Amino acid sequence: MSISSLATSDVRETAQPDLAALKTRQQGTWSSGDYAVVGTTLQIVGEQLCESLDVRAGQKVLDVAAGNGNATLAAARRWCDVVSTDYVPALLVRGRERAAAEHLKIEFQEADAEALPFPEASFDVVMSTFGVMFTADQDKAAAEMARVCNHGGKIGMANWTPDGFIGQIFKTIGKHLPPPAGVKSPALWGTKARIEEMFGPHASSIKAEPRHFVFRYRSPDHWLQVFKTYYGPLLKAFGALDAAGQEALTSDIKAQIEKFNRSGDSAVVVPSEYMEIVITRR
Repeated sequence: MSISSLATSDVRETAQPDLAALKTRQQGTWSSGDYAVVGTTLQIVGEQLCESLDVRAGQKVLDVAAGNGNATLAAARRWCDVVSTDYVPALLVRGRERAAAEHLKIEFQEADAEALPFPEASFDVVMSTFGVMFTADQDKAAAEMARVCNHGGKIGMANWTPDGFIGQIFKTIGKHLPPPAGVKSPALWGTKARIEEMFGPHASSIKAEPRHFVFRYRSPDHWLQVFKTYYGPLLKAFGALDAAGQEALTSDIKAQIEKFNRSGDSAVVVPSEYMEIVITRR
């Protein structure tokens, strides 16, 4: 993901971004740090998504941009036949480790969400949690998810919203490192309007429900240290700034944490809104 491409939910129509170059930068970003350290804390989102999708034992399930496999594991625990994909090989390694620890039979395959290497209508369920929303070519990724899903099957996603905590964190980053001109914000995937625009032609129904994931950390400093160290977008953002810029970004991020924090003490208890989407394929 480009460092600050969640910075705004509007689209600069006049510029034509180099999507191939953007994808290369995104892959470098997500390959940096160790997303699995943060990703593992989000496991409950994959569990909830599988419940909302009402997955059934024996269904063929594809997890797109799966990261370290939260939704993958959730589906496999429900006796589904799961293929877990990502374009960062190191994340698939972490997913394999988790599957092995739980003795779950899962197929892991390196794949680009914009060019999924599967035939049309290959899966009963196609899903993604905080993954496909970061693709460079949004329309192409959406079309690929629809293409590989069976008619009558389901597409499920969990995507950060523009106004939620993570959406606002990326907007804050964008104040310090403006996103490339012409790039659509990933946060658009957290709006029903954009989902209907991309998936409407392929859908018999679209349900979008706001939910919250709660970040729980020891303190704002703890949250920031973990994210600066392991979460590629923040690691890259801080690496691109000089000392004064890093200090300013730190101050602004801590202000956002304070704004959303409901702990009432020194800990971090921050609800972050995301949109849970369940699409029934036409």
